[in-house]
Amino acid sequence: MPEGPYPPVAELLPHAGRMVLLTDVVEHDENGTACVAEIGEDAPFRGAGGLVPAWVGIEYMAQCIAAHGGLKARAEGRHVKVGFFVGSRRIDIYTAGFSPGQVLEVRAGHVMGTSGFFAFACSVRDKASGALLMEGHLNVFLSDDLRPVGQEPSE
Repeated sequence: MPEGPYPPVAELLPHAGRMVLLTDVVEHDENGTACVAEIGEDAPFRGAGGLVPAWVGIEYMAQCIAAHGGLKARAEGRHVKVGFFVGSRRIDIYTAGFSPGQVLEVRAGHVMGTSGFFAFACSVRDKASGALLMEGHLNVFLSDDLRPVGQEPSE
């Protein structure tokens, strides 16, 4: 597995522009990845009260999983696959949201799965205080075939 410095997050995700919500990858090994999300004044999804709602943390965790997959794919000489968040058995949220200026540490650790479906234990913490802001297990599906279900391949 590659040691830091890591490539820009945008090179590891199938996202672009403002939808790349993570700032940097800070740790990575075979079993998991840690990323940073810096909440800016112009952060996507920021509400009228100034906070980014806590539910956006699910996307931070999903993007950390995608960064993990992107780093693994690069190390193995494969292309980055598109992944889909398919659900969670439980996500615990301990905050109303994320404030401009706040720096988050987002972690995703592989729990199970070797092809197709995967489960990751994830967390979001305030980087300055270490306070746990949310945690849960996310289930994801990876596919090379992005045709709608039931659609036949075109000739």
